[in-house]
Amino acid sequence: MNYKELTTDQLLSINTLKGLKAAGYQSKSIKDELRDNLIAKLENREPTFEGIWGYEDTVIPDIERAILSKHNMNLLGLRGQAKTRIARQMTELLDEYVPFIEGSELNDDPMHPITRFGVDTLEEKGDETPIAWLHRSDRYAEKLATPDVSIADLIGDVDPIKAATLKLPYSDERVIHYGLVPRSHRSIFVINELPDLQARIQVALFNILQEGDIQIRGFKLRMPLDIQFVFTANPEDYTNRGSIVTPLKDRIDSQIITHYPKTRDVSKQITTQEADIKDNQKDKVVINEIAQDLIEQIAIEARDSEYVDEKSGVSARLTISAYENLISAAERRAIINKEAQTYIRVSDFVGVIPAITGKVELVYEGEQEGAGIVAHNLVGKAVRTMFTDHFPQPDDKSKDKSESPYKPIVSWFGEGYTLDLINDLATADYEAGLNAVPGLADLVKSKYPKASQHERLFLMEFVLHGLAEYSKLSKTALDTGTRFKDLLSSMFSMPDLDDLTDEDLE
Repeated sequence: MNYKELTTDQLLSINTLKGLKAAGYQSKSIKDELRDNLIAKLENREPTFEGIWGYEDTVIPDIERAILSKHNMNLLGLRGQAKTRIARQMTELLDEYVPFIEGSELNDDPMHPITRFGVDTLEEKGDETPIAWLHRSDRYAEKLATPDVSIADLIGDVDPIKAATLKLPYSDERVIHYGLVPRSHRSIFVINELPDLQARIQVALFNILQEGDIQIRGFKLRMPLDIQFVFTANPEDYTNRGSIVTPLKDRIDSQIITHYPKTRDVSKQITTQEADIKDNQKDKVVINEIAQDLIEQIAIEARDSEYVDEKSGVSARLTISAYENLISAAERRAIINKEAQTYIRVSDFVGVIPAITGKVELVYEGEQEGAGIVAHNLVGKAVRTMFTDHFPQPDDKSKDKSESPYKPIVSWFGEGYTLDLINDLATADYEAGLNAVPGLADLVKSKYPKASQHERLFLMEFVLHGLAEYSKLSKTALDTGTRFKDLLSSMFSMPDLDDLTDEDLE
């Protein structure tokens, strides 16, 4: 009988060591298991880490090389770079099921038990030792490193209640309560944010990484644990909250540097995949490519902003939450106006502000400006950056200003007209407001003749926001929307006396 050729049902029907031997089972370390299954996938040209975009030529090959080398690894990168997700996906490279001695606390390999229970059971029952099966999804353990994590949490400690219940002296290893690490025997064990572990706790990992065994209290206990370790860390943690002690870094075989998406298209792919958009939202809200690109550009602008702490990073979760909020802003508007379907608008981007303010760490200048102002600035910069991808450069000095495609639009506002785009306008009122601006519809139609009516409305509003970002128009945030007016008149106009307070008049 060939163990590898058995079906899942045949495999799970084996319930004794005798049956396991008859099937030709041979023990294999977890690192060999990962290596062999990775080799099979590479030979068959199967994807190894599905849904992880942007790492195909950088991070994933490094991880594959580390697995082939049977290395413990550290994934080093800023927040929101899919480090934990990669670690969790490594379980897909494990065998679907592995046998263990039934009742074993540490998933003892029937061929090589490491616990007192496993050894005693094997000696007592021999080939009749009962066997159970462990699915690969249960062979993963994860611990977030925090300053309060103790040796007992990770490694284990003497359990006085167990000693009293079993009437055993403290010198008997059966009184030990094992921690997370030994309980991860034959599994993948992940420690997130490794630098947050106290130095003395990190020291406790030395022997496990180097020798593969553990020491608990004063027990002369050698337990050759079989574990694939994966650590994650933020590079700034080395100086901010803590550090990885040098001897521990030396024992981690491969350190793999992660990064943010290198292109807007890759970032968009991640956002679309991860965003939780309900089917009824997809039916109600139609979104276009430019709006999706704007979401990604906001994160790009944040990573380059002088107001945002670049050392902290800007997580991919920002664009995911922003995308969800953008859809919800349009959905809310459609519900209010009793519209069966709506099209995304630039004014809906007011909904992404809360997704930005909580996900960027501000430097001192940013704190002075305020999180809300910084968030609005980032949206504005994203519009400015993308505007010239779709329309002519408003500041193009090489052209005669009289020939500017924006002249009719700017001139209309220069005559004293204003346009208030309220966030929750019904579609008919929104369309009427934009069509009131001379030259706006003609400009969009000349650049995008095949665009649908709804796409044209989005692009018309996009033009107004773009001109405001290039200081051709004035844009003022209202409580309920946005006001567009002439730039010069807004600079020199006096406030309405009715709007002034007694304190202003004094």
